[in-house]
Amino acid sequence: MKNIKWLLGIILLMQCQWVIAQTIKEKSRIIVIGAHPDDCDNEAGATAALLASMGHAVKFVAVTNGDAGHQTMKGKELAARRYIETQEVAKRLGITYDVLDNHDGALLPTLEVRLQIIKKIREWNADVVIAPRPNDYHPDHRYTGVLVQDAAYMVEVPNVAPDAPALRKTPVFLYAQDHFQRPNPFRPDIVIDVTTTFDKKISAFDAHVSQFYEWMPWIGRYEKDVPTGKVERLQWLKKTYDHPMKENIREAMAKWYGAKRAADAKYAEAFEICEYGAQPNETEIRRLFPMLIK
Repeated sequence: MKNIKWLLGIILLMQCQWVIAQTIKEKSRIIVIGAHPDDCDNEAGATAALLASMGHAVKFVAVTNGDAGHQTMKGKELAARRYIETQEVAKRLGITYDVLDNHDGALLPTLEVRLQIIKKIREWNADVVIAPRPNDYHPDHRYTGVLVQDAAYMVEVPNVAPDAPALRKTPVFLYAQDHFQRPNPFRPDIVIDVTTTFDKKISAFDAHVSQFYEWMPWIGRYEKDVPTGKVERLQWLKKTYDHPMKENIREAMAKWYGAKRAADAKYAEAFEICEYGAQPNETEIRRLFPMLIK
């Protein structure tokens, strides 16, 4: 009897280890790439917080160091301040946040920067890569989109950036939502209900003090509207970025959550599947984004 109990205990332990291994294996690895040290937060901050809370691995990468995005500070001093802000965001969202040392406002789709991005995607062993579309008002945003597109195939080519092992899988490349209509409007292929983590996205914005309370209000000519108190600032940020969900986004959400959940959802982040990477079916998308449950 003692031997049988011992054997059953071993079998149970092996089953638990197998379940744990399968769970770890199935966790998604997401990398979000933005032009500046606050763009990823805007592109997918609430989705990142939701994935991180579910145990998935999320990394943000800013392609520039943000050393031009302020009305009074600049250069190394500003870049250092903005890096500190990204690390605070990382703590608040439960992610990691890298900043590449390229100058803000001077980004070009060069081979050098393309190789930096290829290495980041490979080192993270990314299943999903999220980036802006290459049509945007800001040249750094546009060129970030181009750079990620240019990296999409090359991440699997061993002789390109050979110091970082090539991926043996094709990641899914997604575009973050934008409002630009030309040359083609954004298409919401995947819509995430982020009602429960929208406040975390606002908290991430709050960590970028140099941007959301200083630079953007200054360049937008609304700096006099910014409150001084911490609580008041958070309330003001949420009100400022509390935009009504567009009907095409809500309609697309129904595919993933059902009509009732889509109707009840208050906030969403949407993504378009880029044709340059893997083309996942619905089952694969639900595996990568397991919060998509009807």
